[in-house]
Amino acid sequence: MKVILLKDVKKVGKKDQIIEVSDGYATNFLIPRKLAVAYNERNLSQLEANQAKVKKEAELQKAKAIEHKKFLETKELTFILAVGEKGKAFGTITAKKIEEEIKEKFNIVIDRKKLINYSPLKELGQSVIQIELYKDVVATIKVTVKDKE
Repeated sequence: MKVILLKDVKKVGKKDQIIEVSDGYATNFLIPRKLAVAYNERNLSQLEANQAKVKKEAELQKAKAIEHKKFLETKELTFILAVGEKGKAFGTITAKKIEEEIKEKFNIVIDRKKLINYSPLKELGQSVIQIELYKDVVATIKVTVKDKE
């Protein structure tokens, strides 16, 4: 029996895949647990409509990410750290602080886990940070750490 998987099923297939399974497995396990639906024209057209919707949504997200990238690359973040007598900074600029600053200043929500090869900033000066906004869309933003005056 041909079925369309609604969810990933171990050792069977991935979501939205059309597979051939035994009649008993489909009617007694996959379909009652809402893991699959029977393969027919109606379900196939629904699958195609869902895939088109997902693709369109992904294109919109990518376009928005590219727009954010262009905006962020023209901006600069400035942080202030207290520095001791020997030039050692007290505290660090963490990924969370950068995420919050971008959200507060530019109203752009990023995920701090998407900062590429980031280690907390502990020294004064300017740094360049890369942020993955979407798959294959990477923005670079300048971050300046200044002394408390």
